[in-house]
Amino acid sequence: MATRAPLQIGEWYHCFNRGVDKRSIFEDSRDYERFLVHLYVSNGTRNIRISSLPNTRLKEVVANQKIDRGESLVEIGAYALMPSHPHLLMRQVRENGIALFMQKVFTGYTMYFNNKYTRTGSLFAGTFKSKHILDDLYLKRVLPYVLLNPVELFEPRWKNGVGFLPRIAKKLEDYPYTNLSNFLQKGNPHEKIATTDWSAYYEKIPTLKEMLQEAQAYYAERNLAG
Repeated sequence: MATRAPLQIGEWYHCFNRGVDKRSIFEDSRDYERFLVHLYVSNGTRNIRISSLPNTRLKEVVANQKIDRGESLVEIGAYALMPSHPHLLMRQVRENGIALFMQKVFTGYTMYFNNKYTRTGSLFAGTFKSKHILDDLYLKRVLPYVLLNPVELFEPRWKNGVGFLPRIAKKLEDYPYTNLSNFLQKGNPHEKIATTDWSAYYEKIPTLKEMLQEAQAYYAERNLAG
């Protein structure tokens, strides 16, 4: 069995995992919201029992100043929740931080999901997968890949140039389970999950239209290259 190389402090990683047997891991909007709550409360050295909180809705949890998460394990730069899997772009800020964070998130959410739907066993297909982001150029490829991932839900052929970009952009802006609005600096009053200031990486934050056009051009180049 292959051993995962140790993840390094200060380095960025694209992390993801699918539901076991490619099953859906979110059945309704409350499931998506609960996963986001886990992303928030799990990012700390202290363990938080969500069931013990006075209110488990995301807006209330992130506004609860009495919650002490301890010191951060990771810096979350971007996320996108898909029906069968989440995508996370993270920078490790503590030794073994990403592994501990992912363990807390997946274990906590699996317990919630199994209890809600009266099931047993694993919900995710083994341990999470991670890809090391080697440089800023690669980082600026992975970031839109994560944030634009939900486009596949309403225009599966968009990578081949299919679809009306203004409609795609509107659908994507309405999708509530990414931090796209924060990246575009449009704000979100209860969004404290992804905290990276991306303006430090760009001379000018790209518009959503620019991101979609650049992504389609990139995929077209890849297709031409075989």
